[in-house]
Amino acid sequence: METAPHIAVVDDNMEIRELVMRYLGEHGYRVSAAENAGAFLRLQESSPPDLVVLDIMMPGTDGLGLCRDLRAASPVPIIFLTAIAEDTDRIVGLEMGADDYLTKPFNPRELLARIKAVLRRVQGQPARRGPARAGKVRFGDRVLDVSRREVLGPDGVAVPLSTAEFRLLGVFLEHPGAVLSRDQLLDLTLGRTADVWDRSVDNQVSRLRRKIETDPARPVLIKTCWGDGYQFTTEIEPA
Repeated sequence: METAPHIAVVDDNMEIRELVMRYLGEHGYRVSAAENAGAFLRLQESSPPDLVVLDIMMPGTDGLGLCRDLRAASPVPIIFLTAIAEDTDRIVGLEMGADDYLTKPFNPRELLARIKAVLRRVQGQPARRGPARAGKVRFGDRVLDVSRREVLGPDGVAVPLSTAEFRLLGVFLEHPGAVLSRDQLLDLTLGRTADVWDRSVDNQVSRLRRKIETDPARPVLIKTCWGDGYQFTTEIEPA
């Protein structure tokens, strides 16, 4: 059991916590529960989870706030639990980096399937090697300012990035030298929403090249690996 994935359930509803703990425990997972963000942070210090099942509506720091804090420091997968009426919060949560969501009331069997799918996807991704969330990251003669979401060129001029471009560049900086397939890029940038944007990767790469390459027609930072995907070829370091 000690080698089984550790799932943290964060929900202020005791019945939901107990239901999920019991069901996942019966299927071989190690499960811990927390009733709010503070309790989860204490839990995380002693036993970091492999995946977090996170309710959005909680007293104090809500699920969106906790997701934002987690994403600033950790790539741990997150599955949101949301009420049907919370479409806006659900979308915001996915944009913050949540990997999936499930609406309440939910079937524990479906939650189990979502957990398995997210863990499979995460385990199939290449390991992060770059300083993804540093304040500033240098690559070649350019610097990404993470907080401002802009790239500083060698002339000192700042070029703003769209949300999609910022995510894509972040993925490349996290995996320097790795050949990333289109499917991997979709999973790493968009998670569950990838099916909506399954033809956007090439367009986003082209747009990003226009902002960071000296000559986008002859790219040297983001190489095309025909039949396999794309490769970020430049060394990176904190700026």
